Amino acid sequence: MRTALIAGGLAVLTSTALAMPASASGENAAFYSGTNLSGTKSPVDLAGGECVNVAPVRSGINVSFADIEVFYNADCRTGLPGGSGDSYYVLGSLHQGNFPFAAVSYRVR
Repeated sequence: MRTALIAGGLAVLTSTALAMPASASGENAAFYSGTNLSGTKSPVDLAGGECVNVAPVRSGINVSFADIEVFYNADCRTGLPGGSGDSYYVLGSLHQGNFPFAAVSYRVR
């Protein structure tokens, strides 16, 4: 059963990677305005490393070797929307996910 799970996971990753547009480095990441990778697509600048403010996004995909820190406040401030604290989301390498709150900034690490 474990072999089947691994094979299924690899098939999902492969199909996700093939669905993404190709880049020179083979790495891609994008945010989407809706959940489940729906709505307006916004590419992520993987070379940046600086904080980037974006229009509100609800999901993302990361087919790269970098992790992307996703924040619910502008200027990469941690905390829940409009508040303070230590909350933020990490969209890990080779992952996709829905954010619990609309994200408005990110940083690639």
